[in-house]
Amino acid sequence: MDLLVEAAQAEGQLNVIALPHDWMNYGEVLDTFSRKYGIQIIELTPNAGSQDELKAIRNSGSLGEDKAPDVVDVGLSFAVQAKTEKLLQPYKVSSWDTMPDAIKDADGYWYGGYYGVMAFEVNPQYATAVPADWADLLAPGQKVALGGLPPNSYQGMMAVYAASLASGGSLTDIIPGLRFFQKVNNAGNLVDITATGQTVASGETPIALRWDYLALADRYAQANERDILVIIPASGVLAGLYAQAISRRAPHPNAAKLWMEFLFSDEGQILWMKGFGHPVRFANLLERGVVPDEVLDRLPPPEPYLTAAFPTSAQLSAADNAIIGSWAAYVR
Repeated sequence: MDLLVEAAQAEGQLNVIALPHDWMNYGEVLDTFSRKYGIQIIELTPNAGSQDELKAIRNSGSLGEDKAPDVVDVGLSFAVQAKTEKLLQPYKVSSWDTMPDAIKDADGYWYGGYYGVMAFEVNPQYATAVPADWADLLAPGQKVALGGLPPNSYQGMMAVYAASLASGGSLTDIIPGLRFFQKVNNAGNLVDITATGQTVASGETPIALRWDYLALADRYAQANERDILVIIPASGVLAGLYAQAISRRAPHPNAAKLWMEFLFSDEGQILWMKGFGHPVRFANLLERGVVPDEVLDRLPPPEPYLTAAFPTSAQLSAADNAIIGSWAAYVR
């Protein structure tokens, strides 16, 4: 670690992409890393989607070092795709053995960082009724928005996947989810706005389909926490894993490796927990009793997380291909 820190500090810079400060507590994560190691962080396109991150790596040569990302935080299926395209370089962090085998690439090209479940973020002041399950989104007058356009956004794709599970589909059958959103759109309930905490608070998108950790962060950010409701649906509870990886063309490879060491250290994992997500070393941290009580107390009850469906990378790839190829045909 001493040699890695020295090499990273000699590079002096880390380029990150698609890390909004209100996503998984990344504001504090970025500030803590930069302050701890004295490394400047350049934040590229904070609101980019996973597909945009891969595109940025592909274009790295033409963009130059100033615009090229060193690291990415992408949905699991995009991480698998990036490895297939040879966009990543392998690196195994020192906490490698404490991470479940099922959520990391055996060769170290990518590894799951954190996960959440798809939730309804609701502003009851503007919603016609507070939904308890997916079918409630079809009620007359509801206004529903996605956290990103499914062909480009992992969050949007996973909303379709979750709706499929709740509509008679399965981890290998995504079509019921596409048909569900077709019904929502035909009912005039699908709002053509990318949902954020601001759009929920303002009433532009009274119901947003977003990761629980984003919705919870919005809820706690409100002056009155009761203004925003965070509802885990009664069916179709789906967990989404986001993976971390280093670009094969990283202009600051040592800073990128140090960033990974930080994210997967106890300190980095607990900082993510402060953002209401579940880091992949969650069980290890609990077993060792290193998570502060005040952090644990702000997380939701564990029951939905114990029964949530975790698609494999192969299932996600198949579902993503179906969504990308068919979304426009179902939702016009």
